[in-house]
Amino acid sequence: MHRKDYLKGWYFKCSNETKTIAFIPAFHRNNHKETASLQIIADDAAFSIQFQSLEYRENPLTVKIGENVFSEKEIRLNIKNDRLSANGVLHLHGLSPINYDIMGPFRFVPFMQCRHSIYSMRHKIDGQITINGQQYVFKNGLGYIEGDCGSSFPKEYIWTQCIFRNGSLMLSAADIPFSVVHFTGIIGVVLLNGKEYRIATYLGAEVKHTGKDTVTVKQGDYQLTAKLLRKNSHPLAAPSHGRMNRTIHESVSCKAYYKFSYKGKVLLEFISDRASFESEYKIH
Repeated sequence: MHRKDYLKGWYFKCSNETKTIAFIPAFHRNNHKETASLQIIADDAAFSIQFQSLEYRENPLTVKIGENVFSEKEIRLNIKNDRLSANGVLHLHGLSPINYDIMGPFRFVPFMQCRHSIYSMRHKIDGQITINGQQYVFKNGLGYIEGDCGSSFPKEYIWTQCIFRNGSLMLSAADIPFSVVHFTGIIGVVLLNGKEYRIATYLGAEVKHTGKDTVTVKQGDYQLTAKLLRKNSHPLAAPSHGRMNRTIHESVSCKAYYKFSYKGKVLLEFISDRASFESEYKIH
């Protein structure tokens, strides 16, 4: 039984060589009143469309909102209103799920503010969609799928995701309220050459530094740094007590720096102009 203030949403990121677009279908409940929305964020624009309801199935993941479908196999768009015309089909294949739930033992803790999930770190995308006359053609494009559920996004957090030539990564560091105390919770995965490296609070990860646009975490002999170099952000609606009345800013495709090392040996270091980044930390 869900709490009266509740949100469940999914994030489907799609990239080709020159463009990136993300789709965020979600439903939200406040005081037992349920609504649904689809947010679309592209390199140069963002849209939010309201719906009366949303249907979903977790295994295999399938989300239906209006005449639109988002699943582990395909994305189907059919929207036409005064602000937005969107249609087309994308086919997804070769999904890369992680080894086990990203929340680890925290998935059993009741009434957490927000729970995260990862459905695919990296997969192929083929097909074509058109949004307000702009075509997005995917031939061996790349994708990523994650989800969130709970009542509110953390007050302060950094989240980033990037697909690179031989892998994919995701990292989040967030202020987590837990009973009467707060702590900085970390979840992250580096998929590199087919090997999964997991970094998480429940595995001993700690934050060495957080700032407005940067985070460095350390877990044993592993260290991961993510830094936003040039943003390209658009406003998105985010949950607060089940209502989508908080505004955050996401760069679905921006310039960022990453460095991942083990015992001082660099395993991965690069700058990407196709990174995704949300930075809701105040300057520390």
